[in-house]
Amino acid sequence: MSIVKISIGSRSPPSPPPNGPRHRRVARFGCVSDPLVVVTGVHKHFGDLHVLNDINLTVDRGEVVVVIGPSGSGKSTLCRAINRLETIDAGTISIDGVPLPEEGRALARLRADVGMVFQSFNLFAHETILDNVTLGPIKVRQQSRAAAEQKARDLLERVGVADQADKYPANLSGGQQQRVAIARSLAMDPKVMLFDEPTSALDPEMITEVLDVMVGLAEDGMTMIVVTHEMGFARKAAGRVVFMADGQLVEEGTPDQFFTRPTTTRAREFLGKILTH
Repeated sequence: MSIVKISIGSRSPPSPPPNGPRHRRVARFGCVSDPLVVVTGVHKHFGDLHVLNDINLTVDRGEVVVVIGPSGSGKSTLCRAINRLETIDAGTISIDGVPLPEEGRALARLRADVGMVFQSFNLFAHETILDNVTLGPIKVRQQSRAAAEQKARDLLERVGVADQADKYPANLSGGQQQRVAIARSLAMDPKVMLFDEPTSALDPEMITEVLDVMVGLAEDGMTMIVVTHEMGFARKAAGRVVFMADGQLVEEGTPDQFFTRPTTTRAREFLGKILTH
């Protein structure tokens, strides 16, 4: 499969479908809402460090929320807390109306509905690419091997690495491995996809191929929470930009609002530093 390369920031994004991410966010500011992820009054400490300080965030079904901010602002901790890879000290988190369980089978079932793509690819080195993608659906979703393999091949085609199915992770580039990681998460039919700095471990020439896949998911209406330093992706794919600093949610708005008319001094300082380099 050939991937159409998108030069981030070089042109205006295509108009989203009527029920896509931007429409849902506008609807939420009006009178319609379809909450999928709800974070309420969340606090998290690492010793004396208050990493998450009274975080309140609602993400609607089909919405793409990009979380940005300086290093140490709590972005990744928030992302990891949403599927309880990090515990919280206070507050609540719910996915599709179900409070995040503390442990056990209920937590495992909920995590199956929450796809997670990390900075590192976390592929099983001793398994082929095809086996990496089919493992979850077979073991967790109880799919037949034939059905899981067919879906895996379709997803590998979708992310542009169908010809790598029988290879091992070590034989793939970093960008290819991250696209496999995305396919692996999609194979579980998640309700929401979490991305924690998915391009930070990649060489510059590999970043675009991963962002292309993520832009495609956004345009298809996948619910996504993306922690990233890629401002071009935020401008192109986000329905809403959330800015965090010092463990707090400081400001949020549409990409146009945030990047051209930030309302807080802290956001203006941050943008002044990153957009001039």
